[in-house]
Order: sequence, then C-alpha cells, then structure tokens
Amino acid sequence: MPRRNADTRAEIRGTALELFAQQGFSETSLRQIAERLEITKAALYYHYPSKQDLLAEVVRPLLEEGEALLAGAEAEGEPSPRRFLEGYFELMRRHRSVLNVLLFDMGAAARLGDVVPALLTWRERAARVLFGDGLTEERLALAVFAVGGLQDVAFLPGESPGTALRDSTVDAALRVLEG
Repeated sequence: MPRRNADTRAEIRGTALELFAQQGFSETSLRQIAERLEITKAALYYHYPSKQDLLAEVVRPLLEEGEALLAGAEAEGEPSPRRFLEGYFELMRRHRSVLNVLLFDMGAAARLGDVVPALLTWRERAARVLFGDGLTEERLALAVFAVGGLQDVAFLPGESPGTALRDSTVDAALRVLEG
C-alpha cells in the first residue's frame, strides 16, 4: 500500500505521540506503532533505531520552541509580561500531548535524561524574564506558582482551550505576580 504521507518520519512521530499519550510510553510497543501505520517494524527501525530515539524526536519540538520563547524573552530585556505569559500558555497548549506523555509516564521522561531538568529550569528562567534584576525568593515563588498554574490550565483535558480561557488565565497569572 502506498504511504499516505511522503514524510514517513513525521507520520511515525505523530502516530507514536498519539499512542504514547493514550497508552503511555511504556505500554506502547514499536509493533503497535508500525501496525497502526501499516508498515513493517523494519521500516520503523529504519527511521528510528529505538523507541527512546522516537520519544526524543516527539519531545524535541516542545524543547526547541520553549527554548526559543525563553531565549527571545531574555534577549528582549524587559518583555511585556502579558505577551510572554500568552506565549508560554500557547506553547503549553500546542504541546499538551507531549506533556501528557511526560507527566503521566515519568519513566519516559527519565529515559531522556536532560528533559526534566530543562523543563524545571524554564520556571526559574521565566521568573527572571518576569522580574529581571528584582527577582527575590518570594518573587521566584510567585512566578513558579503563576507559570505552573498557567501551564496546568493549558494542559486541562478536553477540547483545546480557546483565547478567552488563555486571556483569563494570563490575567490570573498577572494578579499572582503582583503578590
């Protein structure tokens, strides 16, 4: 049967993410991914030598986009807190399935080694973006609470949150930051 999509690697990543999010990384086999795609396991191994390599590729866009958001805000000097928080919310919303895999299968996240530490540094970096040189221990706690809450709302199950929910969530996060 001819491939539906010329980008087999992307098709594999999408199917893997779907199955990892539904069943968990540990409970999903490469055989299941290959069967869903109607390809052989050998064809899947050609593109991804291991399930861990596939997981790393599934997580990579979240890490790259998050790093770009933070680096851009850090380079800006004093970015608009609202604009930064809206961008963070949208990042989390776009990658809800990836977060689902990482949060509900901690073994999967641990297999990637540097993913959990990277994600944990994002909150401190976000605090520095939001408070700059005025960052204190109390403000760090407020920022972690605000950014973590924002992330959790973006991650809520059900339909993808819309602009109204994003705006009200960012408003709440800004109120938290005011202390």
